[in-house]
Amino acid sequence: MPISALIVDDEKLARDELKYLLDAVGDVDVVAQGENGIEAVNLIEEHHPDLVFLDVQMPGLDGFAVIQRLVERNRLRNGGKDAEPMPQFVFATAYDHYAVRAFDVNAVDYLLKPFDRARVAAAVERARARIGTGAAGAQEQSASSPPTSSQIDALLKLLNRTQSGERGAAPAKLVVQAQSRLLLVDQADICYAAIDEGIIRIVTRSFEGHSKCRTLEELQELLDPAHFWRAHRGYVVNINHIREVVPWFKSSYQLRMNDKQQTEIPVSRAQTKRLRELFNL
Repeated sequence: MPISALIVDDEKLARDELKYLLDAVGDVDVVAQGENGIEAVNLIEEHHPDLVFLDVQMPGLDGFAVIQRLVERNRLRNGGKDAEPMPQFVFATAYDHYAVRAFDVNAVDYLLKPFDRARVAAAVERARARIGTGAAGAQEQSASSPPTSSQIDALLKLLNRTQSGERGAAPAKLVVQAQSRLLLVDQADICYAAIDEGIIRIVTRSFEGHSKCRTLEELQELLDPAHFWRAHRGYVVNINHIREVVPWFKSSYQLRMNDKQQTEIPVSRAQTKRLRELFNL
């Protein structure tokens, strides 16, 4: 019997690729597609799919916020109880650190981009095996029935601990795209990051590239807070790569970095106090 599926990803090429691979797997009926977290919530509640392929990183609501919103709505409708089963979720991400431990929670799987045909097929079969039948629904929650919002809560808590540092320090390396190459860059080598028209530039002493993160806040979650500081709404700087603090107009400051261009970065007035604390000005 075919299972119903929903694909949500802000990149059309990713949606098209996944739809093609699911068609090749067979017995998967893609009932709808969405491109952001708000659409995901609405489409899930409209179609009640068996399986949802959900991008982790999307504008607005990311994949985990989508699940949290569904959990909240579910409980609001049912007086705080888990009365409605959740669909199976398969997360899609370009970063495997999102998969560390968090996806071991029952009935949750993940796919790394770019998608692999065999891995997609395996994820479908894993989900298919866990989709509850009428008989399973009459039993207590088991490995074959859909995950409840309590189980999703466990996933979210586990993810939060993972991202906030329980797994240890922030990842030592970041993926930076430079032309057609994906480079693993030591955080210590990053001079600063800047956002311009929604694109985040990563600047080291030897080259520049782009991050796949969509906001500086998202990037900061991956950076070591002991060394990276949001000096301005448009810049995150590595304090170890500040070459000079330059007094500027009306008691403000600029930072001259030690990249090739010796870039000058403004310090917002809100961060001036933090600057003085850092360097005892």
